[in-house]
Amino acid sequence: MSVQSFTLSSTFILERGDTLPQPTLAYHTFGDPSKPVVWVCHALTANSDVFDWWSGLFGPNDLFNPRDYYIVCANILGSCYGTEGPLSIQPGTNTPYYHQFPIVTVRDMAMAHEALRKHLNIQKIHLLIGGSLGGQQAQEWVIDQPNLVENLVLIATNARHSAWGIAFNESQRMAIAADTSWQQSFEKAGDAGMRAARAMALLSYRHYDAYRQTQTDPAPLFDHYLAASYQQYQGEKLSRRFNAFSYYRLSQAMDSHHIGRNRGSLESVLKGIQARTFSISISSDMLFPPVEQQFLAAHIPNARYAEISSDFGHDGFLVETDKLSALLADFLAATPSGRNGTQLHHA
Repeated sequence: MSVQSFTLSSTFILERGDTLPQPTLAYHTFGDPSKPVVWVCHALTANSDVFDWWSGLFGPNDLFNPRDYYIVCANILGSCYGTEGPLSIQPGTNTPYYHQFPIVTVRDMAMAHEALRKHLNIQKIHLLIGGSLGGQQAQEWVIDQPNLVENLVLIATNARHSAWGIAFNESQRMAIAADTSWQQSFEKAGDAGMRAARAMALLSYRHYDAYRQTQTDPAPLFDHYLAASYQQYQGEKLSRRFNAFSYYRLSQAMDSHHIGRNRGSLESVLKGIQARTFSISISSDMLFPPVEQQFLAAHIPNARYAEISSDFGHDGFLVETDKLSALLADFLAATPSGRNGTQLHHA
């Protein structure tokens, strides 16, 4: 299925008060709309083609397949894969927004999903799932629309973005801003800074043991280290498919995540989530440590919790698809009356 697009007929008012006149949202759908709806909220630099970046969990031969489910994934506001973002043409001009693109929040992203949901005439979401920034969007959505979602899966995410996570993101933005080209307005402005930022981010996405297992040199060397080449490769890889403007704005959006803003305490807001919930952590996740997913499970009524044992750190939610599939198959097979509460499961 190729990417589709939907343009809002009215001005989209952002949480901070800025506006986007009739923004366009890019999305993918897979399967028959009469089947149970599975809606995926994607993470920072992903796109709406969930079969591309979450294969092993989503695909023709995976747990979530188009024979059994109607699968929807929308590209988030501020990204560069078809949804309104910094490289979109600013209304009233013939040039992209670039630095003028307004700051969006995770709540804004969720409200854009809600607009698309209405456009697609989806009345009920059987399963809403997201990891990392995707899990943050999913929380905002179910809080705003408490009767919409039947089952909620939150993976490697949190109720508010931590000081540790904000520090990582600010350090990456400092790397982008240190690129002298960042002050200019063209598509590749800040690109060298973004490559450095991505290498920096990878240290929070992975874990010491993952690098030890995959990037340790087989013999003593003076230079040309595997780990150094790997960091360069990851920066260049992102440069080929992303831009610094979106990276900068999306990291700011993640920093904004706080479900209690203008609502109350985190605990009281989580208590209001009505969807049957599964909170899943990755044992070695340094960016979103398990204590954050345990907090979600402890305060969402009758939520289930599981921890996946993995050396891949935060990226384990994308890598450990076999373990994740087994946990989710069990969760979906259980009846609502057979919830396991906040029991700890290991995979």
